[in-house]
Amino acid sequence: MTEHDEGAQPAVPRWVAGTAVAGTVLIALGAFWLSFTALTDLATRAGIPDKQAWVWPLIVDGIILVATLSVVALAPQGRRATWYPWTLLVVGAGLSVTGNAVHAVVASDASLASWMAATISAVPPLVLLAITHLTVVLTTQVTSPPPRADAPSHLTSGEAPPATAAGPARSRDDRIVEAQARRADGWSNRRIARHLRVHPSTVGRWFREDTP
Repeated sequence: MTEHDEGAQPAVPRWVAGTAVAGTVLIALGAFWLSFTALTDLATRAGIPDKQAWVWPLIVDGIILVATLSVVALAPQGRRATWYPWTLLVVGAGLSVTGNAVHAVVASDASLASWMAATISAVPPLVLLAITHLTVVLTTQVTSPPPRADAPSHLTSGEAPPATAAGPARSRDDRIVEAQARRADGWSNRRIARHLRVHPSTVGRWFREDTP
Protein backbone atom coordinates (compact mmCIF):
# COMPACT_ATOMS: atom_id res chain seq x y z
CA MET A 1 0.00 0.00 0.00
CA THR A 2 1.41 3.39 -1.00
CA GLU A 3 1.56 6.43 1.22
CA HIS A 4 -0.99 8.10 -1.00
CA ASP A 5 -3.41 5.26 -0.37
CA GLU A 6 -2.84 5.49 3.37
CA GLY A 7 -3.29 9.25 3.52
CA ALA A 8 -6.11 9.77 1.02
CA GLN A 9 -9.53 10.58 2.36
CA PRO A 10 -12.14 8.03 1.26
CA ALA A 11 -15.05 9.73 -0.45
CA VAL A 12 -18.69 8.86 0.10
CA PRO A 13 -20.25 6.92 -2.84
CA ARG A 14 -22.82 8.94 -4.76
CA TRP A 15 -25.73 6.60 -4.06
CA VAL A 16 -25.03 6.63 -0.33
CA ALA A 17 -24.75 10.41 -0.25
CA GLY A 18 -27.85 10.80 -2.41
CA THR A 19 -29.96 8.59 -0.16
CA ALA A 20 -28.66 10.27 2.98
CA VAL A 21 -29.20 13.75 1.58
CA ALA A 22 -32.78 12.91 0.59
CA GLY A 23 -33.49 11.73 4.13
CA THR A 24 -31.81 14.70 5.76
CA VAL A 25 -33.69 17.14 3.54
CA LEU A 26 -37.03 15.63 4.59
CA ILE A 27 -36.05 15.81 8.26
CA ALA A 28 -34.78 19.37 7.83
CA LEU A 29 -38.05 20.44 6.21
CA GLY A 30 -40.05 18.97 9.10
CA ALA A 31 -37.81 20.62 11.70
CA PHE A 32 -37.93 23.95 9.86
CA TRP A 33 -41.72 23.84 9.62
CA LEU A 34 -42.19 23.15 13.34
CA SER A 35 -39.73 25.89 14.27
CA PHE A 36 -41.26 28.24 11.69
CA THR A 37 -44.80 27.92 13.04
CA ALA A 38 -43.67 28.32 16.65
CA LEU A 39 -41.55 31.42 15.95
CA THR A 40 -44.27 32.94 13.77
CA ASP A 41 -46.79 32.61 16.60
CA LEU A 42 -44.23 34.01 19.07
CA ALA A 43 -43.64 37.02 16.80
CA THR A 44 -47.40 37.60 16.64
CA ARG A 45 -47.65 37.45 20.42
CA ALA A 46 -44.81 39.99 20.60
CA GLY A 47 -46.89 42.49 18.65
CA ILE A 48 -45.58 42.00 15.11
CA PRO A 49 -48.51 42.16 12.62
CA ASP A 50 -49.72 38.86 11.21
CA LYS A 51 -48.70 39.81 7.67
CA GLN A 52 -45.11 40.34 8.79
CA ALA A 53 -44.71 37.76 11.56
CA TRP A 54 -43.63 35.01 9.12
CA VAL A 55 -40.44 36.97 8.32
CA TRP A 56 -39.14 36.54 11.90
CA PRO A 57 -38.55 32.75 11.70
CA LEU A 58 -37.01 33.14 8.23
CA ILE A 59 -34.46 35.56 9.66
CA VAL A 60 -33.67 33.44 12.73
CA ASP A 61 -33.52 29.98 11.12
CA GLY A 62 -32.09 31.44 7.90
CA ILE A 63 -28.98 32.41 9.84
CA ILE A 64 -28.46 28.73 10.72
CA LEU A 65 -28.64 27.65 7.08
CA VAL A 66 -26.40 30.38 5.67
CA ALA A 67 -23.84 30.19 8.49
CA THR A 68 -23.54 26.41 8.17
CA LEU A 69 -22.87 26.66 4.44
CA SER A 70 -20.30 29.38 5.10
CA VAL A 71 -18.48 27.35 7.77
CA VAL A 72 -18.09 24.36 5.45
CA ALA A 73 -17.11 26.49 2.46
CA LEU A 74 -14.46 28.43 4.39
CA ALA A 75 -13.10 25.48 6.41
CA PRO A 76 -10.08 24.93 4.10
CA GLN A 77 -9.00 28.52 4.79
CA GLY A 78 -8.47 27.86 8.50
CA ARG A 79 -9.95 29.14 11.75
CA ARG A 80 -9.34 32.80 11.02
CA ALA A 81 -11.72 32.62 8.07
CA THR A 82 -14.47 30.68 9.88
CA TRP A 83 -14.73 32.46 13.25
CA TYR A 84 -17.38 34.89 12.01
CA PRO A 85 -19.75 32.33 10.40
CA TRP A 86 -19.28 30.15 13.50
CA THR A 87 -20.34 33.12 15.64
CA LEU A 88 -23.41 33.66 13.47
CA LEU A 89 -24.20 29.95 13.65
CA VAL A 90 -24.06 29.91 17.45
CA VAL A 91 -26.14 33.11 17.72
CA GLY A 92 -28.75 31.89 15.23
CA ALA A 93 -29.07 28.50 16.91
CA GLY A 94 -29.32 30.15 20.33
CA LEU A 95 -32.06 32.53 19.17
CA SER A 96 -34.03 29.74 17.53
CA VAL A 97 -33.81 27.39 20.52
CA THR A 98 -34.67 30.19 22.96
CA GLY A 99 -37.57 31.39 20.84
CA ASN A 100 -39.05 27.91 20.50
CA ALA A 101 -38.65 27.29 24.23
CA VAL A 102 -40.27 30.61 25.17
CA HIS A 103 -43.17 29.92 22.84
CA ALA A 104 -43.68 26.52 24.41
CA VAL A 105 -43.84 28.10 27.88
CA VAL A 106 -46.35 30.80 26.97
CA ALA A 107 -48.51 28.53 24.81
CA SER A 108 -48.20 25.15 26.55
CA ASP A 109 -51.13 23.15 27.83
CA ALA A 110 -51.56 23.24 31.60
CA SER A 111 -51.32 19.43 31.71
CA LEU A 112 -47.66 19.58 30.65
CA ALA A 113 -44.90 21.07 32.79
CA SER A 114 -43.35 24.23 31.35
CA TRP A 115 -39.79 22.84 31.40
CA MET A 116 -40.94 19.74 29.53
CA ALA A 117 -42.75 21.78 26.89
CA ALA A 118 -39.70 24.00 26.45
CA THR A 119 -37.41 20.99 26.07
CA ILE A 120 -39.63 19.38 23.44
CA SER A 121 -39.93 22.63 21.49
CA ALA A 122 -36.14 23.09 21.47
CA VAL A 123 -35.68 19.86 19.51
CA PRO A 124 -36.69 21.13 16.01
CA PRO A 125 -34.16 23.99 15.81
CA LEU A 126 -31.39 21.75 17.16
CA VAL A 127 -32.25 19.07 14.61
CA LEU A 128 -32.32 21.72 11.87
CA LEU A 129 -28.82 22.81 12.87
CA ALA A 130 -27.42 19.28 12.94
CA ILE A 131 -29.15 18.10 9.76
CA THR A 132 -28.10 21.16 7.76
CA HIS A 133 -24.48 20.63 8.68
CA LEU A 134 -24.68 16.90 7.93
CA THR A 135 -26.23 17.52 4.52
CA VAL A 136 -23.49 19.96 3.52
CA VAL A 137 -20.74 17.61 4.71
CA LEU A 138 -22.23 14.69 2.78
CA THR A 139 -22.52 16.64 -0.45
CA THR A 140 -18.87 17.75 -0.22
CA GLN A 141 -17.61 14.18 0.26
CA VAL A 142 -19.27 12.59 -2.79
CA THR A 143 -17.01 10.44 -4.93
CA SER A 144 -15.70 12.33 -7.95
CA PRO A 145 -14.29 10.68 -11.08
CA PRO A 146 -10.47 10.68 -11.11
CA PRO A 147 -8.91 13.43 -13.23
CA ARG A 148 -7.46 12.51 -16.61
CA ALA A 149 -3.71 12.23 -16.66
CA ASP A 150 -3.45 14.55 -19.68
CA ALA A 151 -5.83 17.16 -18.31
CA PRO A 152 -4.57 20.14 -16.32
CA SER A 153 -5.50 20.08 -12.65
CA HIS A 154 -8.17 22.49 -11.45
CA LEU A 155 -6.58 25.30 -9.49
CA THR A 156 -8.48 27.63 -7.22
CA SER A 157 -7.69 31.31 -7.14
CA GLY A 158 -4.19 31.89 -5.86
CA GLU A 159 -3.09 28.24 -6.15
CA ALA A 160 0.19 27.51 -7.82
CA PRO A 161 0.54 24.57 -10.22
CA PRO A 162 2.13 21.38 -8.88
CA ALA A 163 5.89 21.43 -8.37
CA THR A 164 6.36 18.83 -11.12
CA ALA A 165 4.50 18.10 -14.33
CA ALA A 166 5.21 14.40 -14.40
CA GLY A 167 1.53 13.49 -14.04
CA PRO A 168 -0.29 11.65 -11.25
CA ALA A 169 2.66 9.40 -10.28
CA ARG A 170 4.44 12.01 -8.21
CA SER A 171 7.01 10.94 -5.69
CA ARG A 172 6.73 11.47 -1.97
CA ASP A 173 9.68 13.88 -1.98
CA ASP A 174 8.07 15.99 -4.71
CA ARG A 175 4.88 16.32 -2.67
CA ILE A 176 6.80 17.20 0.48
CA VAL A 177 8.70 19.92 -1.37
CA GLU A 178 5.47 21.38 -2.70
CA ALA A 179 3.83 21.13 0.73
CA GLN A 180 6.71 23.13 2.22
CA ALA A 181 6.38 25.73 -0.53
CA ARG A 182 2.64 26.08 0.01
CA ARG A 183 3.17 26.38 3.78
CA ALA A 184 5.64 29.18 3.17
CA ASP A 185 2.88 30.91 1.18
CA GLY A 186 0.66 30.77 4.28
CA TRP A 187 -1.52 27.79 3.37
CA SER A 188 -3.05 25.72 6.17
CA ASN A 189 -2.35 21.99 6.48
CA ARG A 190 -5.93 21.24 5.47
CA ARG A 191 -5.67 23.31 2.30
CA ILE A 192 -2.34 21.74 1.41
CA ALA A 193 -3.82 18.28 1.97
CA ARG A 194 -6.75 18.99 -0.34
CA HIS A 195 -4.43 20.32 -3.03
CA LEU A 196 -2.11 17.29 -2.85
CA ARG A 197 -5.01 14.85 -2.29
CA VAL A 198 -3.71 13.43 0.96
CA HIS A 199 -5.00 13.41 4.52
CA PRO A 200 -4.17 16.45 6.70
CA SER A 201 -2.44 14.14 9.18
CA THR A 202 -0.06 13.10 6.39
CA VAL A 203 0.88 16.73 5.79
CA GLY A 204 1.42 17.22 9.52
CA ARG A 205 3.68 14.13 9.62
CA TRP A 206 5.75 15.48 6.74
CA PHE A 207 6.38 18.72 8.59
CA ARG A 208 7.20 16.93 11.85
CA GLU A 209 9.72 14.72 10.05
CA ASP A 210 11.31 17.81 8.52
CA THR A 211 11.73 19.46 11.93
CA PRO A 212 15.26 18.87 13.30
